Amino acid sequence: MISLYEKDLIPFPTPYQLKTITVQTADGTLLPVSVIGKGKPVLLMHAFGMDARQFLPFILPLIQHYCFYLPHFRGFGLASNLTLPTFDFIEQYAQDTQDVFEYVSKETGFEAFPVAAISMGALVMWAYFQRFGTQRVSHYLNIDQAPIIHNQPDWQGGGVFGTRQTELFAQFTRLITDTAPYLQAEQVVDFRHLPYRLKVNLLDMERSFSLLSVSSKPSQLLIKALSYRAPHKISLMEHATWQHKLRCLSAYVALPYDYRDVLPTVNIPTTLLIGARSQLYNAEWQQRLTSLLPNAHSIILSTSGHAVPMDAPVSFYKVLKEFLNA
Repeated sequence: MISLYEKDLIPFPTPYQLKTITVQTADGTLLPVSVIGKGKPVLLMHAFGMDARQFLPFILPLIQHYCFYLPHFRGFGLASNLTLPTFDFIEQYAQDTQDVFEYVSKETGFEAFPVAAISMGALVMWAYFQRFGTQRVSHYLNIDQAPIIHNQPDWQGGGVFGTRQTELFAQFTRLITDTAPYLQAEQVVDFRHLPYRLKVNLLDMERSFSLLSVSSKPSQLLIKALSYRAPHKISLMEHATWQHKLRCLSAYVALPYDYRDVLPTVNIPTTLLIGARSQLYNAEWQQRLTSLLPNAHSIILSTSGHAVPMDAPVSFYKVLKEFLNA
């Protein structure tokens, strides 16, 4: 999902100013977490390429009743300067999430609280449930994410990109191969120092990925406008997360990421929010999860693609509010 966060200050109502805390993770890293609101804690998990603060427009009307914790995954948002100690970034994020859970529980006194997660953040939650169980989660909102990445004989078309997976993974693999010398360099290579054609290919990949995530015309036009770069600007532009994104894509292509075995044990109330027009995860395959989870129901947004908050912002807010009030 293309980053839409702007650095301009947002006038939050006093006394609920947005603040940033740091949570020490198991390996000693200080993970930034944005916090706003007062009341019962809620954990929101962001998508690939997303800044956690992009949730703000949807949660500001709710901050008088809930305290929202928005962790920034390593390599994204306020954590863009943090590197990954392991190739398996989803499992690393799951461990970091456990550390955030422990911190929030200790600070607030709540043993379990609601979690809403979208796309990559939701994949992290499937990994989290497998490693740590459901004790910390009172109820869960899964936003357009299957518990498996690669298509399998018994899950053909249910993985990421559905029937186009082989085609798109091949494109990712070519790009990863082309950038490998720069990813493996002893010193960090600035985006400005990459060959021009390689920079264009990277930006085109990001743009295509973002366009696949939306279905509505306004969302598509917004992404096209925000992602346009004049040739002379490409030569000079900075891109702090390009290496991190490619390493994550490498893991997506190489690792199985199949968490279907954990589904029968996720017995907490679970809401599956599904974009009917999602090009990343087929809606029909997502609905099958309701029969594999002990306590789940689905909500399908007929006009939305994968990036539900962009395609259907009002519906997303209503679902989130109802989920929290349940």
